[in-house]
Amino acid sequence: MGNTVIIGTQWGDEGKGKIVDLLSKHADYVVRFQGGNNAGHTMVVNGEEFISHLIPSGIIQQKKCFIGNGVVVDPFVLLEEIDYLTQKNIDVSPDKLKISNRAHIIMPYHKVIDTARETKKGIDKIGTTGRGIGPCYEDKAARRGLRFCDLLDFEYFKEKVRKVLEEKNFTLEHYFKTDTIDPEDVIARFEKIKERLNPYIADVSVLLFNGMKNNKTVLFEGAQGVHLDIEHGTYPFVTSSSVVSGNAANGSGVGPGNLDEIIGIVKAYTTRVGAGPFPTELFDATGDALQKIGSEFGATTGRKRRCGWLDMVILKNAARLNSLTGLAITKLDVMDDFDEIKICTSYEYNDIIIKDFPADIKILSECKPVYETHPGWKQKITGITDFKDLPENAKKYLARIEELSCVKIKIVSVGPGREATIIKEDIFS
Repeated sequence: MGNTVIIGTQWGDEGKGKIVDLLSKHADYVVRFQGGNNAGHTMVVNGEEFISHLIPSGIIQQKKCFIGNGVVVDPFVLLEEIDYLTQKNIDVSPDKLKISNRAHIIMPYHKVIDTARETKKGIDKIGTTGRGIGPCYEDKAARRGLRFCDLLDFEYFKEKVRKVLEEKNFTLEHYFKTDTIDPEDVIARFEKIKERLNPYIADVSVLLFNGMKNNKTVLFEGAQGVHLDIEHGTYPFVTSSSVVSGNAANGSGVGPGNLDEIIGIVKAYTTRVGAGPFPTELFDATGDALQKIGSEFGATTGRKRRCGWLDMVILKNAARLNSLTGLAITKLDVMDDFDEIKICTSYEYNDIIIKDFPADIKILSECKPVYETHPGWKQKITGITDFKDLPENAKKYLARIEELSCVKIKIVSVGPGREATIIKEDIFS
């Protein structure tokens, strides 16, 4: 297997964790390259569930894992996750995990500002997780962020905290009308954990470069989905980082020529968490059935996911933006009991057919899905591990996805467990 990027093609929650876990077996290194702990990956191995928010899913396979410079990291959440995995007998020592010295730190004041901003917006809120992701990326862009390399010079770290909080406290007091934050309290919290964190901090870019020079293969693990991308998603109802495959190189510190394969993860239907337009969303019994059968709750937030039919407009958009070389279809088994299954092939807006994903959020909010209907297969498929054994209607459904997206399906997931997977086309050799 060459160096492979895993991308969510919808609005996140496509089942990337399982696919990364599956492919990690065939990679030497696994790298997370963007986002923060607002994302969650769920893996089921031998009936046991593992949930990760920051640490790459490859840690379950005991691969060497890296958190790249494109990730914003809450160090307190990271240490909790290290403890959680350690209790499950997973080695998360500094020998197995490294954090980029250029990765930005989510500070306690980022979370306070995140929550205060959403409260102030009221009904116009974006629907953030309140974990400080956006405010941390703001500080990164404004060149006032703190990075993990700063922890290695703690006197400098303390100086920066005091300086930054002068501005933050002014905003908290006079704009958000909420309590200010004592910089000494923040410093004291970090003083307690810095010695534990320091062995994990390294120049990830150099480590990856040296590894690839020695024929190590790398799996790049994305978070969220393409349509939450800050550049290409349903702005402003997006995340604060670039989710697309091009950022796998930038967010981990490797050259783009090192990316060999780009796999787009596609749920067999569509879901979304939080606010924002969702053309194929279902508000009927079918939507409720998808939500219930698919256990559609956010791995990080626990929020109920909005559900709808598969949207090929967004899948084709993802294929173009990411240069997808293959698809992995997840949760196909959720569709087992439906008499009919619909696929959205285009949108209708003011009596005009739209086949490309619109930038204008107002237009997208008024788009109506144009569907084609396919017969269901009415058969349990969870135990199937060979593509030829799938029901004919399931094969036809998948073939139509390939036809409309112009991308080959390489993996089909028919259940949450690692073993409930069909390898349609070998990508491991």
